[in-house]
Formats: sequence, C-alpha cells, structure tokens
Amino acid sequence: MARIFLASFIFLISCFADDIDSFEDEYATSSFDPLSGYNRVMTEFNHVVYQNILIPTFKGYDYIMPDPAQDAISNFFDNIIYPIRLVNNLLQFKFTAAGEETLRFIANTIIGFGGISDVATNVYGLKRHDEDFGQTLGYWGIGSGFPIVLPVLGQTNLRDLIGMSGDFFINPLSYTNEIFTDDSHKYFHLNLAVKSWQLINDGSKDPELYNKLTSGAIDLYTFIKDGYEQRRNAQIKE
Repeated sequence: MARIFLASFIFLISCFADDIDSFEDEYATSSFDPLSGYNRVMTEFNHVVYQNILIPTFKGYDYIMPDPAQDAISNFFDNIIYPIRLVNNLLQFKFTAAGEETLRFIANTIIGFGGISDVATNVYGLKRHDEDFGQTLGYWGIGSGFPIVLPVLGQTNLRDLIGMSGDFFINPLSYTNEIFTDDSHKYFHLNLAVKSWQLINDGSKDPELYNKLTSGAIDLYTFIKDGYEQRRNAQIKE
C-alpha cells in the first residue's frame, strides 16, 4: 500500500511541478493569492483556536511537565524523525550534512538512551541539519506557488503542502499504528495522537511564542504570510 501511495505521490509531484513553475514565472512578485478570501478567514479561525485551545493547552502541559522531561521528549521525537532530515539532505546533495545527521542518530540512539539525551550536540558537537521536502523542492528550483492556510497547522504554500505529503511517507511517526498494533486500520488514530503529543510538547517549551511573533501585526494574514515566505526562502538558501 505504501508503494502505491509513493508512486501516486511522485506522479502528483510531476503534475504539479510545471504548474508551480508557471505560477512563479507569471507572478514573480509573489502577489498571486487566489485563495486570499479563504486564507484570511482561516487565519482568523486559527487565531481563535490558538488563543482559546492550543495556547492554554501548551501552558497546562508546561505547568505539569518538568522542563527536563519536555527536553527529553523533544529530543526523542527529533531523533525518531531523523529519516526526514537524512533523505532531504541527500536529495539536496548535502552529503556532509547527511553524514553528520547519521552520526547524530547513532550517538543519540546508543549513548543518548534512545534519543532522550542529545549527546550528539552536547558532547560531540555534531550540528543538526533540518531539511524537509518543501525545502528540497525549493532547492531544485520549484517556486512556492500560491499561499494556503491550513486549519490549525497554519500558513504554508502549494510547494510546501506537497512537501508535507512527501515527508509524511518517510516519517516513522506515520506508522505508529502499524508498528505497535496488530490491526493498523482499527488503531489508525494512534498516529494522530503521537503527532499531537509532539506538537503539544514542542509548543509547551514557549507557550507565548505565537503571541510574541504576532503582537505587532496590523494585518494578521499578511504579516504571517510574508513572514512565512521570508523564513522559508532563507531556509532554502542555507
């Protein structure tokens, strides 16, 4: 089944690549925003969700979970999703970074007690090299396409939305139900539960981050959209 999904995904990429390039050529000023109306509504919806559900959840989790435990859980998840960083570094021909990522994974898994301790950084000075499939597509010249705001997940664009699909298939957390249960279809919600736990734990390390970043925004949608694009462009150029 995974192979069928992968083949479908590659086909989808090939179909969209030309479209994305054409979008970039035609709208080089990044002003093309055919979903502007929807995006603005979804941005305001997400703002309400963040203020009334996510941020209070982050604060509650932060209150009951000691900081060392939050760091250990964050390290554990970062270590598990090493295949995403490895594959995307390789796809961008960043072989030194891919090798360093592999050494980090070995060190943190064996000496760092399964990844809960980041000995790779703290003891061996091995840098982490974050790369995802959206960055890989950008590295190979595929433009961002038009902006899209997802429910809860927030700002993205067409290229990065496709990139998320690619990362999904190489993220071990996407197969939690298949690894730990006898009936993956019955317990498919385990994948969502584990990824939600990762989101909440990471968010709890700075519950007010969203408010800090958006406190001066006059036009919230435009502020987040422009900030997102600038950040992604900088990550692609690294």
